[in-house]
Formats: sequence, structure tokens, C-alpha cells
Amino acid sequence: MIIAAVEHAAAAHRGRAWKCGGFTDLGDRAAHPCGILHGAPFSVFAKLTSAADGQRQFTTELAGLRLITELSTVPTPTPVATGLVDTSASDTTTSDTTWLLLFEALPERTTDRSPDDFRAIGRALATMHEVHQGQFGLAEFDGYFGPLPQDNRPVPANTWPDFYAERRVRPLLKIAVDSGNLPAELTQGVERVIDRLPDLSGPRARPSLLHGDAQQNNFLCTPDCTPDGAVVIDACPYFGHPEVDLALVDYFEPVPAEVFSGYREIRSIDPGFAGRRELWRIFAYLAVADVDGQSPFGRQHLQRLAEAVDRYG
Repeated sequence: MIIAAVEHAAAAHRGRAWKCGGFTDLGDRAAHPCGILHGAPFSVFAKLTSAADGQRQFTTELAGLRLITELSTVPTPTPVATGLVDTSASDTTTSDTTWLLLFEALPERTTDRSPDDFRAIGRALATMHEVHQGQFGLAEFDGYFGPLPQDNRPVPANTWPDFYAERRVRPLLKIAVDSGNLPAELTQGVERVIDRLPDLSGPRARPSLLHGDAQQNNFLCTPDCTPDGAVVIDACPYFGHPEVDLALVDYFEPVPAEVFSGYREIRSIDPGFAGRRELWRIFAYLAVADVDGQSPFGRQHLQRLAEAVDRYG
């Protein structure tokens, strides 16, 4: 039924019949089952979820990419038809609800990225960060950081330390505590860091349009990647401190210096950023603890969280 649903959406997208001629599984690179269904004149990238809030997750992802397209020149993938398909609507044999998120597939380089590709990632981030508004957050809609709901409501004080504390760190801290994945001593340490945020956050930041989950694999670099041609995927945008995106770009694995040199072609990076990088990763460490805190991967990130707490608390 999934292939039939994709074929139907792809045909509606271009106004002609479209048939799947093969499939490449990309599930090892993503939190959701996903892959490319090959066809002509275009192939389709499909991501699948059966989560209870799956429709909202995918609807929000589409809205976030649309926002980036509307506000900046940074490219995002083209949705296929509406971009969203309920596969259970055409399958009367099951009551399960499964949603597909569909985009036109793009040729990309991953393991063999060039220095120009990495510079393009930096320029894409800087280009987004040149878009500003008056409030931290995003009044239009909330988002998701991975599978976790993300509250984007502006805070009354409209300062970055308050927004980061109330909308990013505290909600994830509560989930981690409730899950039992966070030791009491570490919980207290995070609270100490929250109390110190006004003194730790550096120069006052102007609200910039953020990717929101800017780790390097959330950018596609195509073979004909232009200077500003890194394509943004899996975004959860809001207006925040640009250093958060810079802190997450090498969160899971190192990136070459070209990312930051590409960024500096458009925007400067405050000299104090290196000393604040781990501060802006605290919410992401908590997110890993929330989702995967008992695994070796999760325990590794709990250790990184403890080191950040020792540093700033």
C-alpha cells in the first residue's frame, strides 16, 4: 500500500503517471524509516511514521521548511503533492494510521563531501541567521526536536537566557527526571546552570532564524552544490541565538573548519562562542537522555551533560 500511495501522490504532483522502479533504504541515517523510491522524471524521498502524533510531526516539518523558504534564500526540498499522505486511508484492512512525508529526491554527496560542500553548509546557516524578528521563539507554531515536542512560544521577558531556560532546557529536564534517566545530582547541576544563564550567555543576541537541529547530516550537498546551495532538511525553526545552530553542527561528529569559514564569509562569530558551545548543547544532551538514556549512546551523552554542568554550574 505504501508504494501505491507514493505512486498516486507522485502522479498527482506532476499530472502524469508515475511508477516506482526500485527502492534505496536510508533508514540507517534517520530516526524514522525512510528511503528513496526511484522513478522518472524524478524520484521520491519518503519518510514514514506510525506515531500517535505522526501527522502533527510531519505537518510541522513541512511548515518549518516552508517558513525557511519564505523568509530566506536557503533551498529546501520540494514536497511531492501536498507532501503528506495517510496510507491507512486507502487500506480498509487495518485500523493503524501510518503517515508518509514525501519530497522530490535530490542527488547528494555524503561520505565524500568536498571542502566547498562544507563551506556551503556554513553559508546556508549564516544566510538563515541574517533573517531577524523582534521576539525569541515562533508564535506561528510549535515544533519537534527529534520526536520530542518543542514549545516555541515567546517568553514575556523576551531575553535569550529566559527563552533558552523556559522553552528549551526546563521542559527537557522535566522529561528526563520523570523518565528516571537523570540522577538527582545531575538534575540539581542543570538547575544551577539555568540560574547562571544570564551571566553565561555572552553578548546580547538579536533573534535570528535558526535551523533548530543543525547537525551536519541535516543538510544535503548536491553534486552541483552552488556557493549557497546546501539544502536544508529536518529543520525545526524558530528565532533564537545563532550560536545554538553553530553548537549543533558538529554535535554528533566533527566538521572541518570550512563550515565555520563559510559562515564567516557572511557573518562573524563572536570570539567567546568556543567557550559557550557546550552551554548551548545542554538541551540536546537532555533530549538524548529523554529518548535513549539507558543505552550506551544515551549514557555517553549523560557523561557529556555532566561535564557541561561541571563547567558552567
